[in-house]
Amino acid sequence: MFNKTSLTSVAEAQQQIMSTASCTLTTELVTLFYARGRVLSAPVVSAVAVPPADNSAMDGYALCQEDLQLDIIPVSQRIAAGQVPSALVAHTCARVFTGAEVPDNADMVVIQEDVDLVDGGIRIQPSALAQGQKTGQFIRLKGQDVTAGQQVCDKGTKLEARHLGVLASMGIEQVEVYRRLKVAIASTGSELVNPGQALKAGQIYNSNRFLLAGLIDQLGMELVDMGIITDERPTTESALALAADQADIIITSGGVSEGEEDHVKSAVDTLGQLEVWKLAIKPGKPLAFGRVKQTPIFGLPGNPASVLVTFIVMARPFLLALQGCSHTQGQSLSARLINPPQKSSIREEYFRVRLLENNQAGIVLEAMTNQNSGVLTTAMKGDGLAIVKANTCGKAAQQVEFLPYASYGV
Repeated sequence: MFNKTSLTSVAEAQQQIMSTASCTLTTELVTLFYARGRVLSAPVVSAVAVPPADNSAMDGYALCQEDLQLDIIPVSQRIAAGQVPSALVAHTCARVFTGAEVPDNADMVVIQEDVDLVDGGIRIQPSALAQGQKTGQFIRLKGQDVTAGQQVCDKGTKLEARHLGVLASMGIEQVEVYRRLKVAIASTGSELVNPGQALKAGQIYNSNRFLLAGLIDQLGMELVDMGIITDERPTTESALALAADQADIIITSGGVSEGEEDHVKSAVDTLGQLEVWKLAIKPGKPLAFGRVKQTPIFGLPGNPASVLVTFIVMARPFLLALQGCSHTQGQSLSARLINPPQKSSIREEYFRVRLLENNQAGIVLEAMTNQNSGVLTTAMKGDGLAIVKANTCGKAAQQVEFLPYASYGV
């Protein structure tokens, strides 16, 4: 099915992989306080209007516009936030505070800075009258934010802080969400050790474990840490089989190339089926996607920059789709790369870049000096990825797509 020379384009691989993505997770109710990062399994409809009544946007005086002509306007009541007002007596005003309900019969609020206190009531300053006072000013109307019966959040919405504030304003106490997707991660390589251990000759610290754990945590998913898989075929097969039983999806790093010590691809072939292998992407060509006992698996490359790129481009949208998210793509912006590659590649290239300018003239980027796939500090010091299309270089490669790290939780 796969040979040593064939490369699948990024677009083709994305389409093929995403066509198999569907959410089959069970649902649960969670309180709003703990709902950030969860994905709605049903739409949310408001049972109330927000605000529930007309209220004042400023400290001032509620009155009828027709009474602006009065020299002195008596104050007939004082209304603080939380108090229930009486209907406004004709040809009077009500002292109101920010958030207080506006009484019936009032159609505007004059801010306190435009008013002088005098015997018998208030006098609106001549300068304020000259500037004009409009009907409805400084009144937040009932239902201005949300109307009763309005569908405020769609099924598949990933809840962030801004959503929680709106739902709380509607009196929502709990929401129905999909359970958290269980994502098993494993790092392959007999040379790997975890931080905190002393390095022996030939060993390196396992950075991919922590990179993947952070990326998955940012998505609000449940991590199943399978640890390090040493470079033996039986060990690889048993570890992947166990991961398939414990998680909804598996993500490994390393072991997907064609070396004698790379066993992930062959283990997937044995335990399930390999559906995608080797992409026309740089960095990250030796990516594998398939299934282990019907559990999806991404076999990402071993170099940390390749892990970052392939996770963002290939794994992240698939994970979000499995989680039930209706929006699976991060932000992509048009930008100009000041130092494009001078030699074209048959692969689509993802350059780690830093942001130089972001203004009305557009976004300007600079590619970091070292683009080696084993170097991750250029990602840490940069602001995102710039996509240079295959077989493009020089001036033709200056116009790029920019994927800002901030939009991808990096």
